Amino acid sequence: MYNALMKPEESWENFVERKGHKEQKEIKMKDISRKGKHVFLREAFTFQVQHNHPNKYFTIERLKYLRFEGDRRGIANPSSAKAGGREYRFCYYIVGKNGSKKGKWTWGQYCPIIPIKDYKILMKKAEDDGVIV
Repeated sequence: MYNALMKPEESWENFVERKGHKEQKEIKMKDISRKGKHVFLREAFTFQVQHNHPNKYFTIERLKYLRFEGDRRGIANPSSAKAGGREYRFCYYIVGKNGSKKGKWTWGQYCPIIPIKDYKILMKKAEDDGVIV
């Protein structure tokens, strides 16, 4: 039977701590050309559990662009990111329901959809935490 709120193997708090999501960290993202990676520094991070879905939490990260690794000739838009530029990333994690991700916190691969109530709380928390500058 399908259970949208199956109990995760670990709490979201433990997952965040174990993965080091509160720490500054280099993050690599594939360029759409697949010929290289954009490297960002996660400078700040905040999160908010969805009020009516305890198996889903949202994040806002402030990222600083560091460099491109790979073949710049293949980069999709070479002028889109400059060293030192800052951007925000909105994302979410959810407890997986299928295969090897079943019962485990996993990256939400689609655009986050967030209830208005949670959006307001998340944005206020991001400001209070110094993520939004």
